[in-house]
Amino acid sequence: MKRFCLLLSLLTIPAVAEESVQAERPKVPEWAESAVWYQIFPERFRNGDPSNDPTRDTLEFQFPNVDGWRVRPWTSDYYVREEWEKAIGEDFYENGIFHRRYGGDLQGVIDKLDYLKELGITAIKFNPVFYGRSQHKYDGNSFHHIDPNFGPDPEGDFEIIRSGGETADPATWKWTAADKLFLELIKKAHERGIKVVVDGVFNHTGRDFFAFRDIRMQGEKSPYMEWYTIQSSDDPNTRRNELRYTGWFGFYTLPEFRNNEDGSDLHPAVKQYIFDSTKRWMDPDGDGNTSDGIDGWRLDVAEEVPDKFWRDWNAFVFSINPNAITVPEIWGDGTADYLKRTGFLSAMNYYAFSKPVKAYLIDNTVKPSAFGQMLNERRDQFDPAVRRALWNLTDSHDTDRMASMVVNRNLSESYANAANFDYDEASKNSPRRNDLYQVRKPNDDERAIQRLVILFQLTYVGAPMFYYGVEAGIWGGDDPDCRKPMPWPDLKMEVETADPLGRTRAADDPNFDEELHGFFAEAVALHAGSAAFKSADFAVLAADDAKNVFIFSRGAGDEQRVVALNRSAEAQTVTFNGPGAEVIFTSRGDKADVKLIVSGESREITLPPLTGAVLK
Repeated sequence: MKRFCLLLSLLTIPAVAEESVQAERPKVPEWAESAVWYQIFPERFRNGDPSNDPTRDTLEFQFPNVDGWRVRPWTSDYYVREEWEKAIGEDFYENGIFHRRYGGDLQGVIDKLDYLKELGITAIKFNPVFYGRSQHKYDGNSFHHIDPNFGPDPEGDFEIIRSGGETADPATWKWTAADKLFLELIKKAHERGIKVVVDGVFNHTGRDFFAFRDIRMQGEKSPYMEWYTIQSSDDPNTRRNELRYTGWFGFYTLPEFRNNEDGSDLHPAVKQYIFDSTKRWMDPDGDGNTSDGIDGWRLDVAEEVPDKFWRDWNAFVFSINPNAITVPEIWGDGTADYLKRTGFLSAMNYYAFSKPVKAYLIDNTVKPSAFGQMLNERRDQFDPAVRRALWNLTDSHDTDRMASMVVNRNLSESYANAANFDYDEASKNSPRRNDLYQVRKPNDDERAIQRLVILFQLTYVGAPMFYYGVEAGIWGGDDPDCRKPMPWPDLKMEVETADPLGRTRAADDPNFDEELHGFFAEAVALHAGSAAFKSADFAVLAADDAKNVFIFSRGAGDEQRVVALNRSAEAQTVTFNGPGAEVIFTSRGDKADVKLIVSGESREITLPPLTGAVLK
């Protein structure tokens, strides 16, 4: 979770947690090596049960003086503002847009598990599903309950949460209808061979997190006072609220958990609660058989939490399920060292994948030779098994959409020498901060570049990770525009004609892109069909800076594959030495459009513009 995207009875740690710190570091589970990941933002994926839609009183800010709030029609023009949004603020990117709800829920995900299975997805990463008031749920009100509006009985679940006598003690915890539906989702996903990983936010909470809410209600009498850094308590004898506390990155809506006395760990009571919540979702019935639980965790703002906590927590996770995976959110250099000192098994591969890929395949601001060098130097920082499990993503809920990165690639040309290659630069990646940023649909050539990126994700070393809807054609700028509702084939989306800045734009059709979806499914099948793409073997065969062509091999022996990428806007012919006697896949056009001449060890390949090809 990026820092700017959210403007808007003490127990001791169990012996198993402390003793497990000494356990041998587990290996990356085999299932996670080159898994095909699909990130789901539940509120925007599918509304499978309209009866559980959010209501105004579930919002963090309820705007009592604003009339007309409602759940947003799923198929509406995203950039058209409703009257209640206009009443909150004149600007499209003021509070209104962040308080929209579309009604996505767990039933919607269950209904589309077969879709994901047929697409070739082997693992789902959920954005937060735990109870929280925002659309993104990074402001959790609980780590031991699923959000009631994701389940079939919100009213009943809220009653359990508010009046069920629950405390930090897991013996008091009930199972809500939403909790039970999430367990059913896990079961149905596992039946289809799909792993399930959830987002954990263990650095901070929302203001209605049960412990912080108790502090707000009871003040210094609350048994949870030491869970947070409280500067001053509220005086009930005054009209003014004197409660002051430390919020994450200064946001008062996100009170931060307190560390222990020397700052080396989280406070022991907080740590205990997180450990108990962790076990609840990994082994729900507590019988030691983890097949009914989640398969791992993605950890938000991991670097904000002390390393010792992560060492203990990771050891605890693997003591429950040795085949689990844990993945921190890390954006910069030093990721490999961070994994070693904290015990995480993989990472979101922004530094060693996303940034180089955007620099070459999207922005076209670095040459093929520099691209290959960056890939090798950054990948080689990791152990081979870790390399195969790194999450190779291009976009997410924290960035602009891949398609819009391509549309707006020219905005990056003057930043070719930037250390991060202008990846996710806040001042440039959305019309929210950049009035040059375009919100239009990609044209044919831009879709061709997007296909090159997808092909590279599915053929490079690591576990390709895709943000929901990339296969359906979704485009949009950074948060909140990257969180548009999913266009499904059975829904008729309104044509986009509005613009967030009031600019004139052509009408764009945002409906499900059958052609792009077909390409995506074929590319995923290509990945699944060869052991080469699950290996750690990678070699650059050609990096022609003059012709803008990059060619590499994967795997070895009979399973070796060659991937050739032409980032040039013109057809290019390149000669290289290596394997490959047959074209088996192309990203654009027909395989016959790619010409291959084999002479001994030498190959001459002619690639159409903006086209990738795979040889065997």
